[in-house]
Amino acid sequence: MPDRYLTFSRDDWAVLRAATPLTLRQHDLDSLQGISDRIDLDEVVAIYLPLSRLLNLYVSAVQDLQRVSATFLGSMAPKVPYVIGVAGSVAVGKSTFARILQALLSRWPNHPQVDLVTTDGFLHPNAVLTERGLMDRKGFPESYDTRSLLAFLRAIKSGMPEVSAPVYDHVVYDILPDESIVVRQPDIVIVEGLNMLQVDREGTEFVSDYFDFSIYVDADVGDIEEWYVERFFALRESVFRDPNSYFRNFADLTDEQAEATARHIWATINGRNLRENIEPTRERASLIIRKERDHRVSQVSLRKL
Repeated sequence: MPDRYLTFSRDDWAVLRAATPLTLRQHDLDSLQGISDRIDLDEVVAIYLPLSRLLNLYVSAVQDLQRVSATFLGSMAPKVPYVIGVAGSVAVGKSTFARILQALLSRWPNHPQVDLVTTDGFLHPNAVLTERGLMDRKGFPESYDTRSLLAFLRAIKSGMPEVSAPVYDHVVYDILPDESIVVRQPDIVIVEGLNMLQVDREGTEFVSDYFDFSIYVDADVGDIEEWYVERFFALRESVFRDPNSYFRNFADLTDEQAEATARHIWATINGRNLRENIEPTRERASLIIRKERDHRVSQVSLRKL
C-alpha cells in the first residue's frame, strides 16, 4: 500500500473503537444483510464501530465548520449533507456494508438522519441500453446516466431542500419509471455503487468531487468470483423464481448449467468491469477495506490527511 495510507491490521483497527457502544442487535444485522452475506456482530464490533466513530468525528468537524461559516456570514447557510461514497465490485458485499454503516451512523445523536442512495438508479433504462447495444455492458461506466448522477450530487451539495433519484428494481432488472427516492437534506448521504471513484470525466466533473469521504471494499478477484457464483445459486432458489424476474429462465438451470452461466457472466461482464474500471480506482478512496475468503475484514487502510 502506498505511503499515503496508514494501514491497520484487524486487531489494531478494532482497538480504535474506544468506547463506541454497539447499537445493533443480531436481528437488526439479519435484516441488513444481503442474500449471501455472512457478517456477525463480532465483525460489526471490530470493523464497523471504529469506522462509525471515525466518521462521526469527521461529520462533527464539518458541522462545526458550517456553523462557523454561518456566524461569519451573519446568516443561516443551507443544510449541506456530508456525502460518503462506497465503491467496489459486484458481489464484494458493498451494499450490505453500506446498509450496516447507515444503521450505525444514524444512531449517533448529532447526525440521526442518514440516507442511502444506490447508483443503480442512474443506469440508463433497458430500452436505452438496448438501443445503444449496451445490455451486455450493464454496470460499465457508459451504461450510466452520469450527467443525471452529477446533477443529483450537485443539488445535494448545494443544499437543495428536496432532491429526487430514480429507483432500480433488481427483480425486473430495470428502472421503475414512476418511482423515485426523495432526499430531504439529511445529515449524511451514503452513495453506493460500482463506479463511485471513476476517473473518466463527464464534462469537467468527477462523481467523487462531491464526496466528503470515500470507501472501497476490496478482496482478491478469485474470491469475489466465488462469492458471485454462490450468490447466483442463492438467487436461483429465490429471486429468479419470481414470475416477474428478468432472469426467470435461470431458475430451472441444473447445478452444472448454473455454475457455467454464472462463470460466463463473471468472465465477460462483471470480472472484466472490475479489472478494467473498478479496481484501478481503488487508491482514490479515503479508506480501503480488505476482505478475505471468509468475508471477514483483515486490513483497513486510511489515507493520510
